[in-house]
Amino acid sequence: MEMRVAAYAVITDDDGRILLAHWNEGRHSAWTLPGGGLEAGEDPEHAARREILEETGYRAAVGALLGIHSRVIPANRRIAESGEALHTLRIVYRARILSGTLRDEVDGSTDTAAWFRLDELPGLRQVKLVEIGMRMAGLRG
Repeated sequence: MEMRVAAYAVITDDDGRILLAHWNEGRHSAWTLPGGGLEAGEDPEHAARREILEETGYRAAVGALLGIHSRVIPANRRIAESGEALHTLRIVYRARILSGTLRDEVDGSTDTAAWFRLDELPGLRQVKLVEIGMRMAGLRG
């Protein structure tokens, strides 16, 4: 079984909007929380800051750890055809924007980022991690 550890952030602004990144891998795409996989030996908070910058153009302060979500994806349900199941550990933080300008990622697993009002989310194609992170952050009941 393969394992992937990743760090993500729930980021909201003063207008109550949430920042999402558009994940686009091959034929699959959906909105997700900004974040991604840890590099070997990388601290999860550093990974979250790095990924937020890469995917959105913003420098962020990583705050409270909201939780860790564990999921096993069977081999036959994986997007990548590796022949193995994948165990994902997703570390979710609260974060806030310090500086920067919203921009698209180039040559990454995401192709754009945007702010959304919470009432816009039901109409968006999104990964389950968005709802999981929002629950962890107390933005959903």
